[in-house]
Amino acid sequence: MTIVVTGGAGFIGSNFVYYLLEHHPEDRVVCLDKLTYAGNLSTLAPVMAHPQFRFVKADICDRASVYRLFEEEHPDIVVNFAAESHVDRSIENPEVFLQTNIIGTSVLMDACRKYGIGRYHQVSTDEVYGDLPLDRPDLFFTEETPIHTSSPYSSSKASADLLVMAYHRTYGLPVTISRCSNNYGPYHFPEKLIPLMIINALADKPLPVYGEGLNVRDWLYVEDHCKAIDRIIRDGRVGEVYNVGGHNEKQNIEIVRLICRSLGKPESLITHVTDRKGHDMRYAIDPTKIHSELGWLPETKFEDGIQKTIQWYLDNRDWWETIISGEYQNYYEKMYHNR
Repeated sequence: MTIVVTGGAGFIGSNFVYYLLEHHPEDRVVCLDKLTYAGNLSTLAPVMAHPQFRFVKADICDRASVYRLFEEEHPDIVVNFAAESHVDRSIENPEVFLQTNIIGTSVLMDACRKYGIGRYHQVSTDEVYGDLPLDRPDLFFTEETPIHTSSPYSSSKASADLLVMAYHRTYGLPVTISRCSNNYGPYHFPEKLIPLMIINALADKPLPVYGEGLNVRDWLYVEDHCKAIDRIIRDGRVGEVYNVGGHNEKQNIEIVRLICRSLGKPESLITHVTDRKGHDMRYAIDPTKIHSELGWLPETKFEDGIQKTIQWYLDNRDWWETIISGEYQNYYEKMYHNR
């Protein structure tokens, strides 16, 4: 099969590219990425010359470029990771989120309709459900939980999900959607909580924590997420939503303290900052459906996954140091300037 992975130079997308090439060597993987601030082509450097891999620099909102790619590759499956995803950025500039996350999704699905497709898979987020109260640990998000968004980011993702289901009902497009909890692991962009805390702690810089740090997230190791998506695109039922959670609920402050202990840094580095506007208190996913239908369960305990993640950042300083310096944004030109 030929699988198009949009946003494949980002955090989860790149991990998915590596997973496919390792576990399905018979498949051709085509990565389409605009290389915005969070898309880092150097992340894919080890596979750029792989015979079953192709990289295409393009915007999913660019209809002509997307259609040209479909004409060239005739993909069997499209997995859409491409999205603006940072909540703080969405609060400052909502429009770009609406453009990429909604219009871009519609362009991809129009291409799927025009050229034919075996499966279109939308990678979504548990944030479309809003949040849960801290004093009700018995409550979890299920696929039937009503959409109740809190930020421009989550609203744009919820809008895209509704559009995907509308294309399925109206045009018969074979679609699936996955809604995941917070991911962590290798290649996580340094502005996100876990990599930011690791990198700042290594430099003995302040560790900024929103409010009291009591917000709870359900953490999912990125490789476990990749396994779930792979299972869904091959065996999931068309027209269905699957929640993908890690069964690893942690307060933000717990994670920051754990990172301090692991790196031998003092907790005095922790600095409490003004809370985010509309900050969701708790996310927690019930993954019963994907387990009962597809046999998937998260395999990585948070205590193990966080240590693997910390070690990865210790072993791959060049990767995140080039991001912090901004040099990573020149990598594409260096790779392709004379091609």
